[in-house]
Amino acid sequence: MDGNGTLFGTLSGNTREILHKFSVDLPKKHGRGGQSALRFARLRMEKRHNYVRKTAELATQFYINAATSQPNVSGLILAGSADFKTELSQSDMFDPRLQAKILNVVDVSYGGENGFNQAIELSSEILSNVKFIQEKRLIGKYFEEISQDTGKYVFGVDDTLKTLEMGAVEILIVWENLDINRYVLKNSTTGEIIIKHLNKEQEADQSNFRAPVGSAELEVQEKTSLLEWFATEYKKFGCALEFVTNKSQEGSQFCRGFGGIGGILRYQLDIRSFDEFSDDGEVYDDSE
Repeated sequence: MDGNGTLFGTLSGNTREILHKFSVDLPKKHGRGGQSALRFARLRMEKRHNYVRKTAELATQFYINAATSQPNVSGLILAGSADFKTELSQSDMFDPRLQAKILNVVDVSYGGENGFNQAIELSSEILSNVKFIQEKRLIGKYFEEISQDTGKYVFGVDDTLKTLEMGAVEILIVWENLDINRYVLKNSTTGEIIIKHLNKEQEADQSNFRAPVGSAELEVQEKTSLLEWFATEYKKFGCALEFVTNKSQEGSQFCRGFGGIGGILRYQLDIRSFDEFSDDGEVYDDSE
């Protein structure tokens, strides 16, 4: 709501919060010659009513999924320099499905992009809480799969990557500070390509850069942060990627007890039946 208000939502279904806004200009006062104050006030109220209706319609258009008839946002922030934001939030024209998603109503000093950015800053704590709640819910679902022994879960670098290759991972869950690098190594004698995933301690062990048979040197062809690799490659595996923190009790348990990496699977799998080779013949050696 440019000038007098901004409406934006945190879009769900992605690895990170995405902010979206739209703007509608409030009607401005224009001279009406000898028009009476009463008539002007009535026209002003009609325009304001139409503005509320238009904004409510746009909110439904942007933030209600037409296919599911459900909100496509985790929450809404209403912000502005006047009282319109409050009027909108309480209006019968504002979709009740979206009213239930209102997280905060804040006063801002600016319109346009500056007001939008100020609204984000003023709502930073609330937005963090939304992420916190989503994280607890996600990891709680993951732990539920484990406690019920459904076979629809995976953890650890090695097994998680194998299930990714199979296209079996529905939601990939990764600690945002996972300190593991992905190495593409080449056997200097045989030319064989080996993929290893090493933490700092393992990187200091030179035996990880020699072939187990023949002790040939493994030449580093590529070194990438595993977090960065996931961020750029996860879509190829047909899964959603969720980064989590260790700030919640659930997140801390996930990082300490499960290595900070795992996933919820689309279907049941017996992890113990996995081979040591990928479909393309490359050797995957994950030293955890």
